Amino acid sequence: MRAKTLVTAAIAVLATMTTACGAGGPTAAPSAASSTSAPTTPSVPPAPPAPSTSDNPAPSAPPAPAVTTTPEPQPAPAPPVTVPGTPCDITDGACVRLSTNESWLISGGEVSYGPVPTTSGRPGYETPVGTFPVLWQVRDDWSIPYDGPMPFSTYFVANGIAFHEGSLTEQSHGCIHLSREAASTYFEALSVGDRVQVTA
Repeated sequence: MRAKTLVTAAIAVLATMTTACGAGGPTAAPSAASSTSAPTTPSVPPAPPAPSTSDNPAPSAPPAPAVTTTPEPQPAPAPPVTVPGTPCDITDGACVRLSTNESWLISGGEVSYGPVPTTSGRPGYETPVGTFPVLWQVRDDWSIPYDGPMPFSTYFVANGIAFHEGSLTEQSHGCIHLSREAASTYFEALSVGDRVQVTA
């Protein structure tokens, strides 16, 4: 009788241990009827939660490389076309070449008068090279600094350099000396604003 009581107590202790440690939570002790029923399907543990998008943002795609385009090469500008027979590229005005003591009048891209002989500035008074506008004209001018006549003066540099009638054997103080005929022709052909191109 005492052995039966001990067996019953042991069964009760085992049943308590099973419900306390089982994964399914506390249940009643198995009965004889439940031992003969069909086995239960084991429970499947829940899937782990998906990672939070706020805590683990998806990696962004790397930025596309910057596309640089190489500009099409542009053709070099055409060199200025000189007026045939002169060193100048102006289409209208007066052209001077200091190295050969020559000058021309040009109209519509062609020589209209010349070449005519000239003299220019002596050392220390060199005639400047460049392209200048005709500034003013005085038919019968007089040089105050050098106390001499300057007939048919056509000024093209503001400090007093002009075409005018002058010696073709002596150098000037910067002006372009012409014969009387050439100085008169330049005076009549050129107007304020016309271009004068002086080359070396």
